[in-house]
Amino acid sequence: MSDWQKTTWRQKPRVQMPDYTDQAALEAVEAQLAKYPPLVFAGEARSLKKQLGAAGRGEAFLLQGGDCAEAFDQFSADGIRDTFKVMLQMAMVLTYGAKVPVVKVGRMAGQFAKPRSAPTETVDGVELPSYRGDIINELPFTAAARMPDPQKMLQAYTQAAATLNLLRAFSTGGYADVHQVHAWTLGFTDADEASKYREMAGRISDTLDFMKAAGLESETNHNLKTVDFYTSHESLLLEYEEALCRLDSTSGKWLAGSGHMIWIGDRTRQPDGAHVEFARGVLNPIGLKCGPTTTAEDLKVLMKKLNPENEEGKLTLIARFGAGKVGENLPRLIEAVRQEGAKVTWVCDPMHGNTIKSQSGYKTRPFDAVLREVRDFFAVHKAEGTIPGGVHFEMTGQDVTECTGGVYAVSDENLSDRYHTACDPRLNASQSLELAFLVAEELTAYREAKAAVNG
Repeated sequence: MSDWQKTTWRQKPRVQMPDYTDQAALEAVEAQLAKYPPLVFAGEARSLKKQLGAAGRGEAFLLQGGDCAEAFDQFSADGIRDTFKVMLQMAMVLTYGAKVPVVKVGRMAGQFAKPRSAPTETVDGVELPSYRGDIINELPFTAAARMPDPQKMLQAYTQAAATLNLLRAFSTGGYADVHQVHAWTLGFTDADEASKYREMAGRISDTLDFMKAAGLESETNHNLKTVDFYTSHESLLLEYEEALCRLDSTSGKWLAGSGHMIWIGDRTRQPDGAHVEFARGVLNPIGLKCGPTTTAEDLKVLMKKLNPENEEGKLTLIARFGAGKVGENLPRLIEAVRQEGAKVTWVCDPMHGNTIKSQSGYKTRPFDAVLREVRDFFAVHKAEGTIPGGVHFEMTGQDVTECTGGVYAVSDENLSDRYHTACDPRLNASQSLELAFLVAEELTAYREAKAAVNG
């Protein structure tokens, strides 16, 4: 790709990015980051791309989840552990339903920047820049806090490096043992509210007992006590992304060293914009959010730009339409992909199209709307004969009250109890695991229907 350099995005129109007032300070931070080690390595990104390719063929299934926006003041080992733990539980349940490996990708170690609907906000007649995530500015509504500060990129890098260090330890140090993970899940289904999921949990227990009887124990089988776990984030702050971009000596291609997978949001997917320009030149797998305003023509252009060699696993299309809107939007985009003969992995993001303002004034997402969008996603793929390759959730392992519904019936009145998000509402641990059971049912039904068609 001779016409691309890691700096060429600077020549393109930019949106959803801050205007730093101290250019010298910004350049000093960029120079410092450029000397730091990359957070991830090219071999890891290639491995993820291969697994996403399998998901696109129906031979694996993607579970992508984590924070809406990572916050500096909420950073803790316990928080990382709890989110990792619930993702392992979800992955086990989904593996049982799909009967294929589950690719585990966290919205972690880099999800620090957020797009906003307006560049400023006004409170009591005072207008200030919008909060854009801790890598850029701060949440308190003061002029000093809302001033973009390039030094925050260094703090984000340090937090991302520490997060990745712990995730790698959890992934390979025995914490991910399959028997331990299922024991956690049985704790969830022991509750009366979750009794309807006991049958599936029991079937998973029977499978593990059979494996143990057959001599497949975690003490002797490395694969039963370790997992591959990858990181992802929205590639929004391009000064940070460029500074961590590294040349891979093996392939001669450029790696976005900030995370294994980066994605382009629904607000930054302009075909001639800066974000698409940066993403088209890196070897990492790329996600592309597709909302109701995504046109078939734009999608065709974007697919050619972001995956010019039409590689499997390179491009993941993340559909986020909202409950009740999947049927009118997804089929036309599937048709555009079909017309181009493009190799993509289809993933459902049922979070971002279902944000509402509750009667109590909090932003929330109804669990039933999230589930409906997932079911609509599967129904369309079944009708179109295409492959539902994964799901993408904003979630946390903490016991927050940010989304309504679920087995413990979080209500509008409960939202104020533990509403801790820095930006958008997240599923809590029990809601996330319940959703995994329900998605597993969809996967089982999809798999059985496909088997019936194929005879």
